[in-house]
Amino acid sequence: MADEGPPMTRPSVPAADQLIGLKLPVLSHGFVVLVDYMGNDSAIVQAARVSYGAGTKSVRDDRGLIRYLLRHRHTTPFEMVEFKFLIRLPIYIARQMIRHRTASTNEASLRYSIEPDEYDLPSADNVRQQSSRNRQGSDGTVSAEVGAKFRSAMERVSRDAYAAYTEALEGGVARETARTILPVAYYTQWYWKIDLWNLLHFLSLRLDAHAQEEIRLYAVEMSKSVEAVCPIAYEAFQDFVLGGVLLSSKEKRAIRRLLEGATPEAACNDAGLPLTREDGKPMTTGEGVEFLEKLDRIRSSS
Repeated sequence: MADEGPPMTRPSVPAADQLIGLKLPVLSHGFVVLVDYMGNDSAIVQAARVSYGAGTKSVRDDRGLIRYLLRHRHTTPFEMVEFKFLIRLPIYIARQMIRHRTASTNEASLRYSIEPDEYDLPSADNVRQQSSRNRQGSDGTVSAEVGAKFRSAMERVSRDAYAAYTEALEGGVARETARTILPVAYYTQWYWKIDLWNLLHFLSLRLDAHAQEEIRLYAVEMSKSVEAVCPIAYEAFQDFVLGGVLLSSKEKRAIRRLLEGATPEAACNDAGLPLTREDGKPMTTGEGVEFLEKLDRIRSSS
């Protein structure tokens, strides 16, 4: 008969238990709540050692093993840890989050409930202007006059839409139909359950400086739960993913040329990473520009 081992107990992390049920505020009406979690750093190690077999503990301690697993992208052990959140967020952010097709979600339905009069409104100093380099991003803020005009229009549209929504409900229009008049700045909420590996992937994208600021704020609050539940795994994630730099084969050739004494511009040219357009004007996007940005990140890293 196989050795059944010691009785199994549910792992508990005191720092994470203190977060359960705590509303971490985001934006004007939003929040992130850790509802529950399953597993911790030990669960990652336990799953890995089932694969590797007995005796690995004497070769590599828990921290070293977790760091090895993450930097070599052995994903399955990280999938043994689960997080369940309750998140209240603007609809336009929810539409971004749902694109990460790795979480189980259950969203509040306005077919059954009435939407509170709560909508997101950017602060006066945070009405951002369109980036000239990134078609889907922003860069800086608009003038005070344009910002004030936008906020005024947003408040007016939101108030008018909610008044029409309320009037429709009072007139007998079905909730499932009346809800369609509300703008995407209004809030929704859902339960969001995801394993650790996919949550780390979400955070790698949404903690990035290029992510929209509003969803980045949600990612920051969610990351607090990850760090509490799995501090060793989160430390490795910070080191190898958030703080790491991924290099293509061309970029590695450019690095080699830099080590040989070439200038960054010459290294890019030799490696096939263009910095100028066909008309001779400097490029503002592209692989060469991104490579130089990576070099700046490396130079400025502590």
